[in-house]
Amino acid sequence: AQFAEDVEVMSNGSLDIEMFYSSSVVATLETFDAAVNGILDCDMTGGAYQTGKNSAFQFVGDIMGGYDTPYQQLSWLYYGGGYEAAQQLYNKEGMQLIGWWIYGQESMSSSRPLAGPEDLKNWKFRSPPGLETEIFTAMGASPIVMDFTEIFTALETGIIDGADASGLANNVGLGIYDIVKHATYPGFHSMPSDHLACNKMVWDSLTEGERRIIDTAMQKVSLQTALSNDKKNAEAAAMLKTQGVTLYDWSAEDRAAFRARAQGAWDTFADTPEAKALVKSHREYLTALGLIQ
Repeated sequence: AQFAEDVEVMSNGSLDIEMFYSSSVVATLETFDAAVNGILDCDMTGGAYQTGKNSAFQFVGDIMGGYDTPYQQLSWLYYGGGYEAAQQLYNKEGMQLIGWWIYGQESMSSSRPLAGPEDLKNWKFRSPPGLETEIFTAMGASPIVMDFTEIFTALETGIIDGADASGLANNVGLGIYDIVKHATYPGFHSMPSDHLACNKMVWDSLTEGERRIIDTAMQKVSLQTALSNDKKNAEAAAMLKTQGVTLYDWSAEDRAAFRARAQGAWDTFADTPEAKALVKSHREYLTALGLIQ
């Protein structure tokens, strides 16, 4: 991985990162705990996997209906007090948050039009569990929690009308638009932030110079991920339009309606002091950016 190579080069070899992929050591959902317990030094998954520990992890993993772009979301982390607020949560678990990388807004894929909130009424779609199901249920949709691998058969047989799978370019690669011909783009509902988080004792054992090298390499990953996926998604959109796929760019008013519903769900979902503090921080920064009133 470029990240590991950058760290090794910048540290003149004093830091040698060994990357493990695809559950080669532990299952993806167990990576965070493996780092906490010293089986691994660090975790590169995402905070949203840890909501069972504390609902606050939802608000550092996938805010849902929050920011419009990766750059706004990263801005909260570095300039909106997000890093400090999130660090309290991670440190409580014995971990140190280093940084994020953000793919960008995900797209809803559908067998029927999704031009605005009205089209969500009675729309059956594959959804991950948790906050997303609460938001879309409030908007009249019928979220169905199912494994990612079941999406294609469910779409082909009409069990579901649509799916929340990934971003537009990834969905193209998965073959979703061979089955359905409607999608939201640019997306509005979900923009997961994946993290680099390290065992705090391991992190504290590094020199200040080594910590800065890792932080710098992580910020490079953040920027390049956002930039490259902007390009990939734009290219995918252009291609899909030539293949009979209709893309729906929700109006500012429709996005505001979704964001308002999302905020109501945030308040319900945030059932710990840490979660409430993160929701408050996001609200203040979203207001400062003019995204909510």
